Amino acid sequence: MSEHSPAFERYVGIDYSGAKTPEASLKGLRVYVAERLSSPIEVPPPPSPRKYWTRKGLAQWLVEIFKEDVSTIVGIDHSFSFPIRYFETHHILPDWQTFLDDFQAHWPTDSDHTYVDFVRNGSCGNGEARWGRSRWRRFTEERAGAKSVFHFDVPGSVAKSTHAGLPWLRYLRREVGYRIHCWPFDGWDVHPGRSALVEVYPSLWSKSFPWEGRTSDQHDAYSVAAWLRDADLDGRLQTYFHPQLHFQECAIAKDVEGWILGVM
Repeated sequence: MSEHSPAFERYVGIDYSGAKTPEASLKGLRVYVAERLSSPIEVPPPPSPRKYWTRKGLAQWLVEIFKEDVSTIVGIDHSFSFPIRYFETHHILPDWQTFLDDFQAHWPTDSDHTYVDFVRNGSCGNGEARWGRSRWRRFTEERAGAKSVFHFDVPGSVAKSTHAGLPWLRYLRREVGYRIHCWPFDGWDVHPGRSALVEVYPSLWSKSFPWEGRTSDQHDAYSVAAWLRDADLDGRLQTYFHPQLHFQECAIAKDVEGWILGVM
């Protein structure tokens, strides 16, 4: 019998969307939840006139999830930070919390009635003062073969969802604080009993699971929840919490750029 004990009791996969506004009902925003003894099932938003999740509603739901006494790991498929080159160019302290505060001050995409493109075109915020180049990539994006967080308006881009989602990471951190371990910024090890928030890249895992009639957005969220559960139950997850990095990469990933879980 294996001596391995799973670290989590609940597994949440989120396929994110940067479309429209924070309070808009988004067909592309999907949530699946699995437990140790049950496969992922789709979770609809709380009853309201809106059919689908909103970014604002999802953030509020996650606050309640993290406040429960159930160790939970949540995987979200947008970038949690920007390349070190961005920090250097804009003279931002190489610290994740400082970055989140600075970003939200310039890109207030968590404000009601605000599209990401409103900040991009100068209608609100001050995105012009916090630009990036599409050739800038984080170490983890280079390893994963993922596009830059600044590569807008192309298929497979996470630029819009990242620019829409980052202020909500700040919101979660402010609302639940110590209850969540934001990996790897709070350390590479997640202590037993803690809930965790991780960046994921569904393309790493989606082909490993049968589609079973799901849309691509549903299947991405399902695959994240299913992989997190499977990897925790068989012990692989702890290995993936410690990617093989050179000393400099390790320091930059932990304090500044973050890392995509599953990229070794």
